[in-house]
Amino acid sequence: MTRSVEPEWLDVLPADDPRAQRSRRDLKRVNALMANARIVAGELLRCAPAAIANLAEIGAGDGAFAARLARALPRATNGATFTLLDRQAIVASATVDELARRGWQAQPRQGDVFAWLSGDATGRDAIVANLFLHHFEPAPLAEMLALVAARTRCFVACEPRRSGVALAGSRMLGLAGCNDVTRHDAVASVRAGFRDGELAALWPRAGGWILEERARGLFSHCFVARRP
Repeated sequence: MTRSVEPEWLDVLPADDPRAQRSRRDLKRVNALMANARIVAGELLRCAPAAIANLAEIGAGDGAFAARLARALPRATNGATFTLLDRQAIVASATVDELARRGWQAQPRQGDVFAWLSGDATGRDAIVANLFLHHFEPAPLAEMLALVAARTRCFVACEPRRSGVALAGSRMLGLAGCNDVTRHDAVASVRAGFRDGELAALWPRAGGWILEERARGLFSHCFVARRP
């Protein structure tokens, strides 16, 4: 299956559109089924076993994944910060409270990922992405990964796996009660997903990075970049 990036409806609908709001609720269930938070948490603990004091998620959306990730990680130490970057300012106050209960000081940021990585993203212990990288064509994605590599020592991404099994699963989400936006975007996500060493091939060559990339479960594709 050749990789194909196409617009997803949730990216263009207004944040307050009822169909968009319903789709974000659907995505919470889909993420729970994919267990991406548990996957990313496990990789973070391998990548940065010492306490992470400064964590960031790019493409954080409403922060639901960040909250699940915080629950899957050990309680943060005092002063730990969790930056949530997205184009839309939709992080819920409940998410901020959830992170606080797990020891994280939430720092929602609204803005463009390239501008943020070029400016305010210095000194991050780790940066994560969940179902975000597949939105980008190879050239801008390579640019983004180069910026990430300059800003952290550990990067973990969990993306859709581009496979026949994942595509079949995405077409069955209507059986789980997901709306038309979620069903359309799920199929588009799989077609834009990754396999083999596609993300590693876009990561900067210099810097002595250790790269790992593999399928996780039936539907997820995990990429980890860490410095020794």
